[in-house]
Amino acid sequence: MLTSMNLGFNGEVVGYYHAYRRGYPAAVIDVIAEAFRLSADDVVLDLGCGTGQLTVPLASRARAVLGIDPEPDMLSRARRAHAQVTNANWLLGADTDIPRLTTLLGSNTVAALTVGQALHWMNHEQLFRDAIRLLRPQGGIAVVTNGTPLWLQPTAWSGALRAVMEEWLQTTLTAACGTDEESQHTYTSALREAGYEVTAAHVDYVDDLDCDSVIGGVFSAMSPNQLPSPSRRRVFESRIRRALTPHEPFREHVRVAILAAVRP
Repeated sequence: MLTSMNLGFNGEVVGYYHAYRRGYPAAVIDVIAEAFRLSADDVVLDLGCGTGQLTVPLASRARAVLGIDPEPDMLSRARRAHAQVTNANWLLGADTDIPRLTTLLGSNTVAALTVGQALHWMNHEQLFRDAIRLLRPQGGIAVVTNGTPLWLQPTAWSGALRAVMEEWLQTTLTAACGTDEESQHTYTSALREAGYEVTAAHVDYVDDLDCDSVIGGVFSAMSPNQLPSPSRRRVFESRIRRALTPHEPFREHVRVAILAAVRP
């Protein structure tokens, strides 16, 4: 039986996640496809897929792609939103299910296992070891981190956003969700210790945001317990808008970091 885990990305949060989470530039998909020599005969697994931000563009580079997530609400939204992508499939599961998937699919059958902005939720060392049997020769793992959280960026508008959030949540916000250099070094070292040959690449781009997209991005990162009630949500939104308005326009410099690890 595959695993369901409540990480908090359910209920109303799913709508914000689907509408406001960053997608991935085509150049990121090119890096992954080239690293693992993807072809129309290949199968790709996207672990921690959310509502398919990385799963769907990968589907155009493979015979089939399997989006795996521990949140049923995420998968339900992905199925509805991407019903036209006929070679994308959606499965309830987690990183701990990789040995079961190897039994199901067979050893040496998967071209790439991708993890987009979700590895910080997983036991990455165990995952890297477990995946080796599943991956085909010249296949591997792609760890993809999609930019720094909106409230941790070195800009005036991001600092204003962080101040509002910290006051509202009554906590100091420091977690970078695996996007920081220390985490990238940790993942690289663990991949090499597991026997993979690792290459680092990145894709940079600039995005112009408005207040709605910033607020939606914040709500997409909140658990249902943190998400304010509708009446309180309006108060929170108003505070963010007042804090951000002096800093318009909101320009975001996004670095998508890709660790491409080819199996031994």
